Amino acid sequence: MTAETVLSNARIVLADEIVEGSLVLRDGLIAGIDGDAARTGEDMGGDFIIPGLVELHTDHLEGHYAPRPKVRWNPIAAVLAHDAQVATAGITTVLDALRVGMDEDADLTLDDIRKLADAIEDSVARDRLRADHFLHLRCEVSAPDCLDAFANFDGDERVKLASLMDHAPGQRQFVNLETYAYYYQRKLKLSDRDFQKFCEKRMAESARNSGPNRVFIAAACQERGIVLASHDDATSAHVDEAIEQGVRVAEFPTTEEAARASKAAGLGVLMGAPNVMRGASHSGNVSARTLASDGLLDILSSDYIPFSLIQSAFFLGDMVEGISLPQAVAMVSKNPAEAVGLDDRGVIEQGRRADLVRVRVDDHVPVVRTVWRQGRRVA
Repeated sequence: MTAETVLSNARIVLADEIVEGSLVLRDGLIAGIDGDAARTGEDMGGDFIIPGLVELHTDHLEGHYAPRPKVRWNPIAAVLAHDAQVATAGITTVLDALRVGMDEDADLTLDDIRKLADAIEDSVARDRLRADHFLHLRCEVSAPDCLDAFANFDGDERVKLASLMDHAPGQRQFVNLETYAYYYQRKLKLSDRDFQKFCEKRMAESARNSGPNRVFIAAACQERGIVLASHDDATSAHVDEAIEQGVRVAEFPTTEEAARASKAAGLGVLMGAPNVMRGASHSGNVSARTLASDGLLDILSSDYIPFSLIQSAFFLGDMVEGISLPQAVAMVSKNPAEAVGLDDRGVIEQGRRADLVRVRVDDHVPVVRTVWRQGRRVA
């Protein structure tokens, strides 16, 4: 039996324009776009209809599973809570970022991470979830157990993306040791002497492990068809290394130099939506607004605040000269979907998945009113 829904009297955000009219959804797909705003159907009251958002890097799930030090929540309950929050923020496809490789600041273990992945996959299989969930492996290449942790995901078909990151002092995001000390010494409550020892150990691990682990994981991802991302590139040399390793997405470049080199090389430049909304990086790196204004930004990620994704798209479309709303929406839908090979979604077009969000804007803040995944209302 054919299931059809008509959404009428809407402002429909297409790939390159906004049209007033109606959308026809049939059997989970977009069946038609009609310029007749008065067509009989469910009245959208002039609200925007945009594609469902596609999130490539959110660390949000781990906080639901480990809300306090040494506290572990039921992994399925944690996944459900996380899923509800991302869906009601308009995210219909999410790559849950799971840490691969642990160090002294990690409260989780390799077994914890695999439990979370199993909870996601079991919930997908049992149709418990509102959003469509895949996996993103955040590979901490300086960690001694990085490759053991990576092996926990051998043959896991829900892995769509792996990122290569090194958070050791003196590396990439933490080239400035004062910034590293501000973050980690306070977090771990270390004396100056103990913090010095901590830094020396982390730098030695990075020198020993980072290079070989990058090479191994890059080769494994290429063999398995997993999209590879670099993380916190700071220099053109970092970008050259990323290109050599087959990277396709440049996550959170920390300087304009690295962003410009990544863009020139055809990598998808990804920045944090919280950075856009705050107007600056929380760690003092390059502003995502600056990159957007200069045409150097392709993809946005909510990172640690799910609602920031839709908020940043409407902010850029409204406040940044030279960026239209369709272009800004593409940064949170079409562009991330294409970056990881999900070509059946991310844009409102006949034949694509009916992953959609109804949005009203009040006082410059987008209000998510309804969310559909494959034509079924999920929020």
